[in-house]
Amino acid sequence: MRSVSKLDFSLPMLVALLLCAGLLTISSISSAPALDHQNLFQKQLLGVALSLVPIGLMWWAGRDRIFAFAPFLYFFALLLQASTFVIGKDVNGQTNWIDIGFLQFQPLEILKFATILFLASVMRGGYQGFASYLAPLALFLPGVGLVVTEDFGGALVLSVIFLAILFAWRAPIWHLALALVAVAVVFPTVVYPHLKPYQQARLTIFLDPYKDPRGQGYQVIQSTIAVGSGGFEGKGYKQGTQSHNGFVPEPHNDFVFASFAEEQGFVGSVALLVVFALLLWRLAGMATDAPRLQDQLVFAGVLGQIGFQVIENIGAALSMLPLTGITLPLVSYGLSSLVSVLSTLGMAWVIYRDRFQEI
Repeated sequence: MRSVSKLDFSLPMLVALLLCAGLLTISSISSAPALDHQNLFQKQLLGVALSLVPIGLMWWAGRDRIFAFAPFLYFFALLLQASTFVIGKDVNGQTNWIDIGFLQFQPLEILKFATILFLASVMRGGYQGFASYLAPLALFLPGVGLVVTEDFGGALVLSVIFLAILFAWRAPIWHLALALVAVAVVFPTVVYPHLKPYQQARLTIFLDPYKDPRGQGYQVIQSTIAVGSGGFEGKGYKQGTQSHNGFVPEPHNDFVFASFAEEQGFVGSVALLVVFALLLWRLAGMATDAPRLQDQLVFAGVLGQIGFQVIENIGAALSMLPLTGITLPLVSYGLSSLVSVLSTLGMAWVIYRDRFQEI
């Protein structure tokens, strides 16, 4: 017997608003002299179109088949991530990309999606004592271990996903607090010394970017100048002088919020933050509406991923948080990240649609 829930279009409507904000910004910044030959807007539209394929497949497959496919996708993602150590392409100092001629992508984006899905499957029985941590850790540690040396920001996202799922799993709060204390001890003593020099600098320069204004601090300084120059109402479409004249680095990707804020101003920036907040609120509501823990864990993982990326990207653009190269979901340019985020949200929507379906 199957119980079918009424379709809820609030999630796709919020996603569409954020996509429009991103496409508007990328359309504007792609006309900058340094970027006008890269067809950024057309490629971003292609990313939207490509995402319809996995979303359509998941819509057809339904909740149970999606979960059944989780282990295969996870181990495939791990294999792809491991292969970057052999065939990885160097992009901005990181060899965590795969180039197959007609397509260049980050396996990390597939790994995020697969990790959420597989952890939810493995942890569906709920917390049942300390021994129940073994299986989740056996899945989480290999993925984050493969990522952390080349992409510390990506490892952070995976870690937040894991913590969010643990919280929804009803793990004891003191366990989570102890884990955070362990991270606070291990990171500066074990992880930080093994990071590349430029990675170390990016993690600390936000504290005083003017200490190295022509070097590591340059990016953050120019980003904050662009945000401030937007004023209350913004300079208008294609009128961003800082982002269009080459002062803001990566104005379509890492610092897309600075480009958006310069042209749309304080009003547009607040509106963007409100839409992101509504998206996160809706994901939280979907989690509370789901009767099964397995589905709740998926929504928690998606909420952790999207929420952390939004906070970190915008915080870095405002020189309030370390610069880790994390993209702004649905707004930053990037085919693999866009397809991954849209697929992840599409998965959540399908699971929510089938939340009352009996197995």
